[in-house]
Amino acid sequence: MTVRDNLAAIRREIEAACARVGRDPAGVRIVAVTKYVDAKRALEVLDAGIADLGENRSDQLMEKHERIGNQATWHFIGTLQSRKVKDIIDKVDYIHSLDRLSLAKEIEKRAARRVKCFVQVNVSGEATKHGLAPEETVPFIEQLHAFSRIEVVGLMTMAPHTDDEAILRACFRQLRMLKERVQALGMAHAPCTELSMGMSNDYTIAIEEGATFVRIGSALVGSL
Repeated sequence: MTVRDNLAAIRREIEAACARVGRDPAGVRIVAVTKYVDAKRALEVLDAGIADLGENRSDQLMEKHERIGNQATWHFIGTLQSRKVKDIIDKVDYIHSLDRLSLAKEIEKRAARRVKCFVQVNVSGEATKHGLAPEETVPFIEQLHAFSRIEVVGLMTMAPHTDDEAILRACFRQLRMLKERVQALGMAHAPCTELSMGMSNDYTIAIEEGATFVRIGSALVGSL
């Protein structure tokens, strides 16, 4: 299957999920996760009409950015080591994994402009996952008012690897409720209007629960 064929199928799934809950499909943004494919395949994504590319390793992002440049909107979606910030900060448009003050300080130090960030929340509580505990999230975001280069556009989570829809739905719903709490505080540095949640195996459930950014890899681009 070509990227274009895969995208057509995904768009149909997104439209169906939105129809089930009365949402406009235009409110869902697809981030193509290209970590398992090369720059040539990533360019096929752009040709198919998706502008957003997501990478979870700094070296792979830099390699693809060298080939593709500003044709794409770049998302860093993996765990970001503070020492790697300087390598990618002028290349990315969004960071989906802000989860500690040391990282915020490094972004503030290195960024030449305001960076759109998602605060990563470990809703499932799994030890293998990064992110803040839900109860830590609001106090953390409040502290970020001191960082002029950071705009908290939303929250991000990774759901458990399970086929149990009830577990997935509860995870996504909890993040949406937390986002609404932050949004209600009306903090200028944290409009928190977005939800980055849902991947190839669970994006339709995430959309039904309010996702505005879905991170889709294998279902869209496959792997090499």
